[in-house]
Parts: sequence; structure tokens; C-alpha cells
Amino acid sequence: MSSTPTPQQMPTILSFAKDLPNICSLAGLFCAVLAIYFAILENFSAAMIGLVWAVFFDWNDGKIARKMKGRTDNQRSFGGQLDSLIDIVSFGICPAIVLLSYGGFSPWFLPGAFCIVAAGVLRLSHFNVFGLVEESTYRGLAIDNNGIVLTLFFVLDGLISSLVFIPLLYVVVMGLAIANVAPMRTPKLEGGWYHVITAYTFVLTIIFGWRLFSNS
Repeated sequence: MSSTPTPQQMPTILSFAKDLPNICSLAGLFCAVLAIYFAILENFSAAMIGLVWAVFFDWNDGKIARKMKGRTDNQRSFGGQLDSLIDIVSFGICPAIVLLSYGGFSPWFLPGAFCIVAAGVLRLSHFNVFGLVEESTYRGLAIDNNGIVLTLFFVLDGLISSLVFIPLLYVVVMGLAIANVAPMRTPKLEGGWYHVITAYTFVLTIIFGWRLFSNS
């Protein structure tokens, strides 16, 4: 007999929006959308605040899910798919928009934008099929590191000449794209790293928030 649920048995789409880990994931998506919005407006300090908080919520959704009791298999599967799709927006499309906007949407920046999105799609598709190489080891650089590296790099924005910053930004984005799909093994950051990411989020929020205030 088929185990496929009937339409009456199938949970509604919005029923999963009440799941706390998914709410956290959607909060991260909101931050990523804000980052994209401000990047298009060329307000890169605000964009980086949005992006670093997207990283923060991405780290927290899994942490919340692991601590919750009684989640169903459907909730876990749905949450995994939701997290993966949001990661593409936050750490693939968002960095691509940042690169394009900083480059004045010149066609010369299209290859870099495509590469970071394509690498993210390939990397997450591979992970969704094969998972971790070992218990705590990824194949390729985990895509959330794109947000961590990019926000850290943007601390240099305004401190060095734009003639230097723009090509360096292109190199950083391309380097991340290559690292996402490289056959190298990278450790899964967990445990005490959560506190590091939390501190990182607040420190960068203060730095970029101060820049917003000083430039207003």
C-alpha cells in the first residue's frame, strides 16, 4: 500500500510557519532581504548589518531545532529544506547583489555574481544529497561563511581607496565561490563557536551602526 498522504492528511504550508526554528529561519531571510534592499540603495553599512544578522539567525535555527522536543519528521525535513533555500538567498544572492551594486551594476561584475550564486546552489545541492563527509566535517566551505567573510571584509570599506577595494571585493567573492565547491574538507563550527558568532554579530553591528550614525 502507498504511504503517500492524502490531501486531507497533508499539512498546510503555513502550518510550518508556526514552528519556532522555521520562524528563526524566516527572520534570517528578512534580514537578508533588508541587506539586498540596502545594497541596491548603495547603503553598504546597513546592508552589512542585515547580512551579519542573517548569519546570526542561520546559526540559531539549528540550535533551537536541536533543543526542541517532539518535532515530527515532517517538521525536521521541512525545516532542513527551508534553511537550505534561505541560505541561497542570504549567502549566494545577497553577496551577488552586493558585488553588482558596489560595481555600479557594470556587466563586468556579472561573472562574479553568477559564480557566487552558482557555487552556492551546487554546494547546497551536494550537501542535501550527501551530507557531511564525517560527523563534523563539510566538503567545501559552508555557505554561511560567505556572510561572515564578506561582512568582515566590508570593515575596510572607506578605510582604503575604492580603486583598491573594488578589485579586492571581486577577488574575495570569487575566492568564496571557489572555496564553496572545492574538494577540501572544512570543520563544522559548533559548540563554543556559537558564542564567537554572537559576539561577532554585535561587534559588527556596532561598527556599521556607528558608520551609519556618523554619516547621517
